[in-house]
Amino acid sequence: MVHDPRQRFVALALAAGLAAACGSDDPAPSGEAAPVDLTPPALEAEGAAAFAALALDCVTKEYPYGLRVRLESPDDLGLPRDLTPVFYGCYDWHSAVHGHWLLARLTRRFPGAEFAGEARAALDQNLTGERVAGELEFVSKKGRRGFERPYGLAWLLQLDAELAEWAADPKSSDDDRGRAARWRATLAPLVENGVERLSEFLDKLEHPVRVGEHKQTAFSVGLIHDWAVSVGDQGMQDLLAARARVWYGGDRDCPVDYEPSGQDFLSPCLAEADVMRRVLPSGEFAAWLDGFLPGPLPATLEPVHVPADEEDAFGHLHGLHLSRAWMLQGIVSALPEDDPRLPGMAALASRNAEAGFAGVDPNNYVGSHWLGSFATYLATRRGIRE
Repeated sequence: MVHDPRQRFVALALAAGLAAACGSDDPAPSGEAAPVDLTPPALEAEGAAAFAALALDCVTKEYPYGLRVRLESPDDLGLPRDLTPVFYGCYDWHSAVHGHWLLARLTRRFPGAEFAGEARAALDQNLTGERVAGELEFVSKKGRRGFERPYGLAWLLQLDAELAEWAADPKSSDDDRGRAARWRATLAPLVENGVERLSEFLDKLEHPVRVGEHKQTAFSVGLIHDWAVSVGDQGMQDLLAARARVWYGGDRDCPVDYEPSGQDFLSPCLAEADVMRRVLPSGEFAAWLDGFLPGPLPATLEPVHVPADEEDAFGHLHGLHLSRAWMLQGIVSALPEDDPRLPGMAALASRNAEAGFAGVDPNNYVGSHWLGSFATYLATRRGIRE
């Protein structure tokens, strides 16, 4: 029996088939392709419960909190629950947003699970018209058009997409479809505000941001594009496809050897490729990838050591492993079936997934408040349309 909570969480993830997300049990050396099954196993109920517990622990937990807001006067000061009355938990705004997304996504897939009732109650508690009006008032004040743009707003659109799909899911109960439709309608004014602010920004953005953290353009564009496909926003799809070609279409020889930076949770090179596979036809994408990431993928994309630190200064690297894994899976999904790069990429995704799931520590709130969402995104293959 596993007694340590962190070990128990990893055991649950392993039992759910997550750590071997798309490969064999024996990791291959860098550059050597291992025998792989390119279709990862599905998330099972026990693993889903472990991830849901992390979000349930934080979506209504106001402190600790990292407040990032521009102040125009003393009147702008306030407590998180008063400033942003829907997304006040999970340490910061964007993590609260994707914590709600996690609860919606996993409850839709496991409606009879023990955690599902608590998840519905948490969504009911926070997604009310009065609270959404408070969020809209906050973001509409002077100097806040850039608030949580693009990262937090991209996750807000993911929440909207999940609710839209849930409301139309024939496998869900009438009650759950009705709840999802109600929650989505309640959130709609904030979503509309986010779409307007993102569209304005992305249309003007001449040079993409290529860092490995929140401001990165490519990762958020991938989430936004998936939302646009899900809800049928052709205008946004066209905008993102056109901008991606301008930003990335001529890129060659991405300096992946320079990755990662010390606090990355996103790979600049893999995220760019993960966007381009969404907007280019398969054959064109494969040819583009030949020039963008030529040759074998380097050892710098293997899992890295994450130093222990009292304030978790390097904890982003656990998320890096998870996001690398889903980006590699996304790239694999878009390449032709006979592409020789598939086995090596799938095996590399598996090794990063294993490291990422092992790094989710429920005893470390600075990490657990967001890593559960990243683990869920990977485990449920959210960014891949079958």
